[in-house]
Amino acid sequence: MQAYSQDLRERVMAARQAGASQAAVAAQFSVSVSFVAKLARRQRLSGGVAARAGGRGPAPHLGAASRTQLGDCLRQTPDATLDELRTWLAAVGGPAVSRSALGRAVQALDWRRKKRASTPPNATPPA
Repeated sequence: MQAYSQDLRERVMAARQAGASQAAVAAQFSVSVSFVAKLARRQRLSGGVAARAGGRGPAPHLGAASRTQLGDCLRQTPDATLDELRTWLAAVGGPAVSRSALGRAVQALDWRRKKRASTPPNATPPA
C-alpha cells in the first residue's frame, strides 16, 4: 500500500487546523477518520506530517563471510543439494540455517540451478 503524498498530508492538516472536525476533513479529502487522527497525533508529537520510512525486513541469517564461503562451495560443487550445502556450512563453522534460508541465500548469490548435461531429453515428442 502506497503512503499518502506529502501534499495531501499538508492539506489535511491545514484543514484540520482551520477548525474543521476530523470527520469533515476525512470526508473532504476522501481519507479515513483514523488517518486524520493519526496525522494530528504525528504533528503534535514530532512536529511534522511526513510518512515514516518503510521497513527493511529481517536481517539475513548468513553474514557476508558465510555468503562468500557459500559462493566458493557452489563453485566447487555446483550440483550440491541444499542439505549438502547445510552440512558443508556447519562443517566449516558457519551458522546453522534452515533449508529455506539457505535457498534464499543461494538465490541472493544469483546462482542458477541448471540440469546436468547428462540428463536425457524428454521422451515425449513435441506436438
